[in-house]
Amino acid sequence: MKLNCILGGNTMKFFKLSNKFSRDEDGAVTVDWVVLTSAVVGLGIVVLSTVANGTKSLGSNISGDLATRQVVNY
Repeated sequence: MKLNCILGGNTMKFFKLSNKFSRDEDGAVTVDWVVLTSAVVGLGIVVLSTVANGTKSLGSNISGDLATRQVVNY
């Protein structure tokens, strides 16, 4: 009786709406995609930071090697 007074006599409508809301899975799919996307972005950042150090070192080595070479004019 108390619930009926609070809801204004629309008890059945309230329960149908709450059941429909609890069965809706659209939000769950969105959460899965957000988690998957953030994992891919995180992995990309880790790979980029690892490769960046090696690339910087290799670039310095190539620069030093090219600076010591002499250009031959024909």
